[in-house]
Amino acid sequence: METFWTNTAKLPSFPSMTHDVRADVLVIGGGLTGLLCAYHLKRAGLDVVVTEADTIGSGVTGRTTAKITTQHGACYHTIAARYGMGTARQYYDANREALEAYHDIAGEFDLKSCDGFLFSRIHREVLETEYNTLRTIGAHVEWAEDVELPFPVAGALRIPHQAQVHPLKLLAFLTAGLTIYEHTRVREIRGSITTTDNGTTITAKSIIVATHFPFLNRHGAYFLKLYQHRSYVAVVDQAPPIEGMYWEASNSGFTIRQCGDQLLIVGGGHRTGKPGLGWKATEQLVRHYYPGAEITARFATQDCMSLDGIPYIGRYAKHIPQLYVATGFGGWGMTSAMTAALLLTGELIGKPKPWAPVFAPDRTIWHRQLAVNVGETFKTMITPTVPRCPHLGCALKWNAAERSWDCPCHGSRFSESGKLRNGPATGDIKKG
Repeated sequence: METFWTNTAKLPSFPSMTHDVRADVLVIGGGLTGLLCAYHLKRAGLDVVVTEADTIGSGVTGRTTAKITTQHGACYHTIAARYGMGTARQYYDANREALEAYHDIAGEFDLKSCDGFLFSRIHREVLETEYNTLRTIGAHVEWAEDVELPFPVAGALRIPHQAQVHPLKLLAFLTAGLTIYEHTRVREIRGSITTTDNGTTITAKSIIVATHFPFLNRHGAYFLKLYQHRSYVAVVDQAPPIEGMYWEASNSGFTIRQCGDQLLIVGGGHRTGKPGLGWKATEQLVRHYYPGAEITARFATQDCMSLDGIPYIGRYAKHIPQLYVATGFGGWGMTSAMTAALLLTGELIGKPKPWAPVFAPDRTIWHRQLAVNVGETFKTMITPTVPRCPHLGCALKWNAAERSWDCPCHGSRFSESGKLRNGPATGDIKKG
C-alpha cells in the first residue's frame, strides 16, 4: 500500500545531521516542495541545506497521484468572484509558469504530456461559468463533447498540454548535488539559528518551512487558516485505458488517471477526523463501472486546504522577515510545489514574481471557511475524551478504515499505539 511508487523507483538515502552547519537558506521538509525550492535556489547560486524529520518523499509526496495542471478544480470563476478577474489571471499565469518549468527539466525524469479534463456529473452550469472565466483571462480551454469515462457526465472541459509524472523519479533527480539531512527533526527556530532534536544547529539567513502543515503555532495563525482533507486512492488493474487525466469539479468528487497499465481512481474525500466513505466510494465506482477490473492496491493521501482555495506562499509572518512558508495546496500539490519554488526563489534573489501577491499568507482571512475551522476546533477542544492531540489538545477521533487516531482540528494523525503519522503535531500521543 505504501510502496505503490517505490516499486518502480529508488530514492537515495542521506545521513542525519551530526554537526553544526551554516547556509544561505535552510529548507525544512524533504518532500517535493522542499526539494524543488532547494533545487531552484541552488541553481540561483545560493548555498542551501535541507532537513527532513523522516526520509525524503516519506510524506504526502509519496502518496500523490502526480497530476501537473493549471486547472485546480473549477477554481477560476471562484477566484474572480472573490478577488477580481485580474487576480484570476495572475493565478493562471503562476500555474502556467509552473507547468512550463516542469517541461523545462523533463528530460531528466519521466514526464508525460497529456490533456486534462474537468467534468461534472450533475452541474453543467458550473462548467459554463468556469469556461467563460477561462476564456476571459486568456486560458486555452475547449468543450469536450466525448470523454473516456464509463459514466454519464453533464459536461467536461478539455485543458490541453498538461502533464503527469512519476513523483519519486522526479524527487531522485532533484536531490543531485543538494545537501540533505534525513532523520533530522527541527525543534526550535530562534532568529537565524535553528536547533534540531539532537542538538545540532543550522545558521541561515533565510528559512523556508515546507512541512505540508506549518509546525510553528505562535506565528501566522495557520491553525485557523488551514484544515486537512483526506482522500482515498484505488489502483485498478484490467480496466479499459484512458488518455488524459480527469477530475470532478468538486472536492468530494472523483479523479481518474492512467498510470502505466493501471488506473488511479481517487474518491471518498472528507475532512480529516470526520466520518467519510474512505475506500468504499472508489470500490463502489469500480464495481459498478469497471466490472472486469480488479483493485490491486490502495493508499490514502492528505491535503492542506486554505480558507479561499489559494495556497499560502511567502513570508511566514510579517514580523519574521527571514522566515518563509509554502502550504495550503489543496489537492494540487504537484503544480503548487513548483509555484512555491519559483516564487520563493524570486523573493530570495531579489527578483519577485509579478503574481506573488496572489499567494501572500497575510491576505484576508474573512471567509466562510474560517467560521467552520473555528467552530470545529472549539467543539473538538471541549470534547472531554481521550486521547488528545499533542499539537493543540483537540480530542482525537478513531479512523476504523485506516486504524488511526485522527485530529478533526488540524489533521494530525497517529497510529493505534499513538505514534505520529502526520503533522502538524511533532510528537507522539502522550501516555497517561
